[in-house]
Amino acid sequence: MLVLSRKKNETIVINDSITVTVIEIRGDKVRLGIEAPKDVTVHRQEVYEAIQNQARSEDPGARTLKP
Repeated sequence: MLVLSRKKNETIVINDSITVTVIEIRGDKVRLGIEAPKDVTVHRQEVYEAIQNQARSEDPGARTLKP
């Protein structure tokens, strides 16, 4: 895992097509802005896991990908 430090309004770039910007820091919460191509899905981990669990329950034999 790569760990980076960023301040408010600073950005990181992933693979020339995804940017992650620190929008706000309030207490122990950080708001991020993510710009990605339309063909790239972006989910919070708990949402991603819920989608994967639903897919598994609909088709128990299907393989799911890890993020």
